[in-house]
Amino acid sequence: MEKRRYSPQLTCKVTALLLLLSFCFHPSIVQCLESRTRMTRHLSTQPPSPSRPSQFNTGLKRILISVILGVLTGLSGAILCAYLVRCLVRYMNRTPILKGPVIFSPKIASKTLQSALASENQLLGSSSNGNYYRTVLDNGLTIAVKRLEPFESGSPERQNKSVKRRIQQELERLASLRHRNLMSLRAYVRESDRFSLVYDYVPSGSLEDAMSRVRENHLQLSWEVRLRIAVGIVKGLRYLHFDCVPQILHYNLKPTNVMLDAEFEPRLADCGLAKLMPNLDRATCGYSAPECFQNCRYTDKSDIFSFGMILGVLLTGRDPTDPFFGEAASGGSLGRWLRHLQQAGEAKEALDKSILGEEGEEDEMLMAVRISVVCLSDLPADRPSSDELVLMLSQLHSF
Repeated sequence: MEKRRYSPQLTCKVTALLLLLSFCFHPSIVQCLESRTRMTRHLSTQPPSPSRPSQFNTGLKRILISVILGVLTGLSGAILCAYLVRCLVRYMNRTPILKGPVIFSPKIASKTLQSALASENQLLGSSSNGNYYRTVLDNGLTIAVKRLEPFESGSPERQNKSVKRRIQQELERLASLRHRNLMSLRAYVRESDRFSLVYDYVPSGSLEDAMSRVRENHLQLSWEVRLRIAVGIVKGLRYLHFDCVPQILHYNLKPTNVMLDAEFEPRLADCGLAKLMPNLDRATCGYSAPECFQNCRYTDKSDIFSFGMILGVLLTGRDPTDPFFGEAASGGSLGRWLRHLQQAGEAKEALDKSILGEEGEEDEMLMAVRISVVCLSDLPADRPSSDELVLMLSQLHSF
């Protein structure tokens, strides 16, 4: 009978297994495992101590609530403080409602002006919104005074302090304008129901006065002078439209608001006053743009329309209210009449016969008729800007 042979590897594996079993079932190991098992069971059967975790959660909640309340309180205080500071700044910057003279020229004294306004003055003209006076101060300075009554008797605006304050702010802004083709506001006086505006006195009067004398053959104005007047007017508009920030619109451009000095250099008067004072006499006598009546919208192109009418008056010598335009074939207005003649190639028939002279001047006047017709376009977008007009008119003649 053969004996079984065991490999050395198998013998080693069996020996290792026996050693492992003897180690696991050693009495000391078994006792240690049993004691560990009992301790684990004991700890798992007892409820956890609630005191420490609950105290931690309560403290955390209190900290979070305190932080949130502190943030909300600080934010509310900051907003309230900022609001109070803003109100204080607005109050300090608010223009006070002044009574009596407000002077912008060192040549005029307050007491002297009040004394001159209280005395009898020479009436230069009148309109629906006030009268024009000429007066001489104690120092010999001659001034022109326009007395405006922007508030109707019993109107709420008359008692509204914010409206009066807004008028004062705008007058101070107008007093800061400086251009050779603008009338400078030298002072104003606010009374209970009206304002008196003080300007330099212009002895030649307005463009309306000059054209009236031309129609009566009491004055001769050459084409050169008329073109200089047109260029000066549009330069004043360019200053208002492009150099002033924010932009200023005239709102009431017509010959009565164009003053002429001794050299017939034009100066625009009443800039922006029509918007400032609702019942101020607006340019309703043929000088207002059609959009002003259609949708009550006024832009810088509305000023251009009014300038186109003035240029037409300078070229034709006719007043826009002349009944002639209602009887003309084109009918209706000076602008339509000029457009009709230009399209028919008969623009020369529209020119004032008293200024027809050399052939070169006639060509300039015919070109000026085209410029006037473009300015009188029904659509504002089709009209040139005042900046473009300065270039267009200056190219007609060297200034």
